[in-house]
Amino acid sequence: MREFIVEADGGSRGNPGPAGYGCVVLDAATGETLVETYEYLGVVTNNVAEYRGLLAGLRAAHDLDPSATVHVRMDSKLVVEQMSGRWKIKHPDMKPLALEAGRVFPPGRVTYEWIPREQNKRADRLANEAMDSGASASSVRQGAPAASSRRGAAESRGGGAAGAKAEADVRAARAEADVRAAKAVASPGWAPADMGAPATFVLLRHGETPLTPQKRFSGSGGTDPSLSDIGREQAERAAEALARRGTIQHILASPLTRTRQTAAAVAERLGIEVTVEDGLIETDFGAWEGLTFGEVRERYPDDLNTWLSDPEAEPTGGGESFAATATRIAATRDKLVAAYAGRTVLLVTHVTPIKTFVRLALGAPPESLFRMELSAASLSSVAYYADGNASVRLLNDTSHLRP
Repeated sequence: MREFIVEADGGSRGNPGPAGYGCVVLDAATGETLVETYEYLGVVTNNVAEYRGLLAGLRAAHDLDPSATVHVRMDSKLVVEQMSGRWKIKHPDMKPLALEAGRVFPPGRVTYEWIPREQNKRADRLANEAMDSGASASSVRQGAPAASSRRGAAESRGGGAAGAKAEADVRAARAEADVRAAKAVASPGWAPADMGAPATFVLLRHGETPLTPQKRFSGSGGTDPSLSDIGREQAERAAEALARRGTIQHILASPLTRTRQTAAAVAERLGIEVTVEDGLIETDFGAWEGLTFGEVRERYPDDLNTWLSDPEAEPTGGGESFAATATRIAATRDKLVAAYAGRTVLLVTHVTPIKTFVRLALGAPPESLFRMELSAASLSSVAYYADGNASVRLLNDTSHLRP
């Protein structure tokens, strides 16, 4: 029985943002590259792009030999663990893709292996080639035997030449839709003048807790600390500054104690009720909760290194990955933009959600989270327009905290 190796990767610049996948099919016995393929996907999340890369690789291998066994190698631990059956698939966008991938070959004929990113360079290069080229990017490169096999499989699925033409028409229509979506989210330059009043989110990080000055991990899975005396004073100063500004129309807060206390100080000054929004909660740092960075490095060095280099990596003990946080924040953003169009809303939340709001607005890569400073009780601001464009107006303003 013939065996193939599939190496696949996907990426999204903005998560969600302009995305693409790349995959390579190798002959396991000889190491020969049989197929290289990539495709631009439009605006989707990084996880969806990873799954689309897997699906494309499995289909290419099936076209070569439906009776073969396949060994999949990917640097996405999420996809590998979910497809291996060790992790549950919760996200609605990924469930149908995972089911579809599981049906390409019969059960037991596909195995999965996680590999470090540096060992997945070919698929990564192809995914970036797709994203660089935009909606025009869709390519399959392979040798003569593989081309013959793939062509025959496509014709048998679609009814010969007519089926191939129909498949091409579907791909062209999808590419055109992807172009429109990408332009709505990520088009450069000035937005059209007549966009109406944007939904403006003023992002307030909560005041200090006893853990803040010690720089300890403090997420949604820890002890839920209250504000310290300094934190309460910071909340009051933020309330004074926002009262002077006079633009806040609504206040939403994360359900954790420190954010609700900070929001309450502002609400009392402005005379506005606070609405708790679960989507604004901080990331769960798992077993790292309450530890300093140095303590985590000493106890969990491998997990920490992986977390620092892979947005899909979870903190030790089943915390929330940055990729999962980004998906959650993007969904919360979309819901709030629709609910508060033309309004100015104060979101009282945490370090990771605020940085994620800013990162998604800029279309910046996940590693940008480590390159932003965000102080306790600081103010940031992002405006969202009707065409899908966003404008970062303020980041980490702490002028109201000075004597």
